[in-house]
Amino acid sequence: MLRSFAFVVLAFPLLAFAAELPAPVRDALARVGVPLSAVGAIVVPVEGGTALVDHNAGKPLNPASTIKVITTYAGLDLLGPAFTFRTHFTVTGTITNGVLDGNLAIRGGGDPKLSYERLWQVAHSLRARGLREIRGDVILDRSYFAPAVHDPAKFDGESRRAYNVGPDALLINFKAVDFRFVPEGDGVRVMGEPDLPNVEIASSLKLVKEPCGAWRRGLKYDIVEMGLIATANFTGTYPASCGENTWPLSVFDADRYVESVFRWIWSEVGGTLLGKVRPGATPAEGRLLYMHESEPLASLVRDINKYSNNVMARQVFLTLSAEKAGVPGDAAASTRVVREWLKTKGIAAPELVLENGSGLSRAERASAATLAAVLRSAWASSVMPELISSFPVFAVDGTLKKRVGDAAGQAHLKGGTLTGVQSVAGYVLDSKGRRWVVVIVANHDNANRAQPAFDALVDWVQRGK
Repeated sequence: MLRSFAFVVLAFPLLAFAAELPAPVRDALARVGVPLSAVGAIVVPVEGGTALVDHNAGKPLNPASTIKVITTYAGLDLLGPAFTFRTHFTVTGTITNGVLDGNLAIRGGGDPKLSYERLWQVAHSLRARGLREIRGDVILDRSYFAPAVHDPAKFDGESRRAYNVGPDALLINFKAVDFRFVPEGDGVRVMGEPDLPNVEIASSLKLVKEPCGAWRRGLKYDIVEMGLIATANFTGTYPASCGENTWPLSVFDADRYVESVFRWIWSEVGGTLLGKVRPGATPAEGRLLYMHESEPLASLVRDINKYSNNVMARQVFLTLSAEKAGVPGDAAASTRVVREWLKTKGIAAPELVLENGSGLSRAERASAATLAAVLRSAWASSVMPELISSFPVFAVDGTLKKRVGDAAGQAHLKGGTLTGVQSVAGYVLDSKGRRWVVVIVANHDNANRAQPAFDALVDWVQRGK
């Protein structure tokens, strides 16, 4: 009862002893033109008590990717760290001498990481079960999630960028091709991974003697699709000092991408497909031939938070309602599941707005106080080890690998960045062995210049000031 009350208090910070932002943080914000009114921050012991910093902590702000803290903690707590996503391969008709005189239905189960390599393993498993030739169709069943229209250009107009890929009950390989840039002579060779035969690649990139830095700045691409054929053309310049790099880009819509990948893999393992690849429902009379299980959720959450993978977070978010509300995964239903779950933790969060659970949104809102309450709840939960180990270690790995400061290796933090939004939320171990929940969010035109101020707060807490 007392713990729940403490969480409610944290979600509505009216602490009489709240302290202002430390001087190094205020000075760093002033230098980049971010007013204090645009910032929400809180620093509080993990076990509760008086906040060391409480600045606009109840103010609703766009949290960017720190909202993944809520999504992944909810997933671990409600579904369990050992939860797996299941993809079912069902056949109709009989298999005689390796020939299926019927259809193969693939029912997606929301797997966030059904990669090309894993689908290749699935194909071998199907072959091992006696399937060689499919005379019927391959049916793509996405009914685990509710139908939804996704516009990949809606957020920022970058429809090909992998971070804009939408959720899909049958998501294959993040619906992307990793284009690898390899300096060669005076030019750059570009390869696709997976190396789909229906994706043609042309490169007229020129090597230049420039620092690597933002290596994509001088690079342009144009992807043209005609049915199941796509041509990717890369032009511009590429710094020779960069060596090899990869850039994941989305090619084809969901159905054509799955068809491209499945046809290629199936042929690679010696299989034959005579029919079409089409969307549809798994026939009721079908017989399960094989079921593929994903990695445990705890492993997937590590990928989501370490590398801030948006589509994986969205997959987990929709799965919350698919598993806990008894309906096809739906954003509105998942929002209700999360709100009810927060109530059981004693976290009211009246300002919370969830759109897709990934932070790739202009609509999502959370206060620093709510994020801190969630982090404190997670610290006291049975899934704390899985969640905290999924956060980037400050200045060591993940999205925070390039950070520098006294707190290197002493903080597990989830960062967030959108144009006009910068955020950090997580745990900092100070020099006296005390652990603190630290959250700071800025919403302002100059917010993306405020990272030094955020690092200054993390360092200040770590030094035990």
